[in-house]
Amino acid sequence: MQILNSKNVAILATNGFEESELFEPLKALKEEGIQVDVISTEKGEITAWNHGNWSKKIAVDHTLDEADDNNYGLLVLPGGVINPDKLRRDQKAVAFVRSFFEKNKPVAAICHGPQMLIEAEVAEDRTMTSFFSIRKDLQNAGATWVDETVVEDGNLITSRNPGDLEAFNDMIIQRLKGTD
Repeated sequence: MQILNSKNVAILATNGFEESELFEPLKALKEEGIQVDVISTEKGEITAWNHGNWSKKIAVDHTLDEADDNNYGLLVLPGGVINPDKLRRDQKAVAFVRSFFEKNKPVAAICHGPQMLIEAEVAEDRTMTSFFSIRKDLQNAGATWVDETVVEDGNLITSRNPGDLEAFNDMIIQRLKGTD
């Protein structure tokens, strides 16, 4: 537990994130005593997407202008169709993701979240999974795509969809327990 308490985690999201893919990792990490900050392109609150409808809101802790990747030991990229599509248009968001790879810090992406890895140009030569509809996008970016619950490749953790959240969350926590 002592190791976990020394870690801060960033969750990068904007309006349209898949509700469970942000709230469930957030809950699992907080239950372990980990400080988690929601980072976004805008101040205030962002709104989840759940089963085709706008849903819960969550407060943004820091905007990308305020966030410093040096303050975080791990980055979580929730999916949703809308969320990564909006984020990958923002160069600060793309640079924030890329900075974790440049420093070899762990990144965990689920569902459509790996679209940010394509935009950050860090998918090449990686083995990963995702929501099945972006399989070809990842392959075209040079990744090897596999249909598995959770995949770990170096500092990268990926999962397919909300049904994989338990395994995804467990892998994130294992990674935090094993790194300084």
